[in-house]
Amino acid sequence: MSEEKLSVKIPAEIILNKIIEMRGKKVMVDSDLAELYGVTTKRLNEQVKRNIKRFPEDFMFQVTKAEKDAVILQFEHLNKLKFSSTLPYVFTEHGAVMLASVLNSDKAVEVNIQIVRVFTQIRELLASNLNLRLEVEKIKKKVDNQDKNIEVIFRYFDELLEQKAEPRKEIGYKISKEK
Repeated sequence: MSEEKLSVKIPAEIILNKIIEMRGKKVMVDSDLAELYGVTTKRLNEQVKRNIKRFPEDFMFQVTKAEKDAVILQFEHLNKLKFSSTLPYVFTEHGAVMLASVLNSDKAVEVNIQIVRVFTQIRELLASNLNLRLEVEKIKKKVDNQDKNIEVIFRYFDELLEQKAEPRKEIGYKISKEK
């Protein structure tokens, strides 16, 4: 095989734009994956059905009519689904990896490596975002505690100011005005 055939480079942004969230999972629609792998959606789904044991619910699921309508409205690149009479399948990262094995082409393997890298980058970004959120929460708690401490200090100041000063006994020498 020539180097040219094996060198399929798809920009990460294109893959990233095809990853959507559905049912709390990051997924890719069958037609988008078929386009990336260079096969028809029909061929992709045929291979999935022939190897259905490799695609449990956490790897792939079929969307409902309501979900299909929602993604068409939300993602412009999925407008083509509007004219399809069938409900599409969506694949998680693991499902996309499994697709490469059932499609069994060099292009599928190479594109799949790129897809996995993008999913990994997303996971890393989410993890770093979570760490950042946890750090912000720690700082917030510290600030809240400082606010409470400052309130206590001001309350003590107010109490001190409200206390009436008792007349103090004069000290020192008294000069009598008697002569």
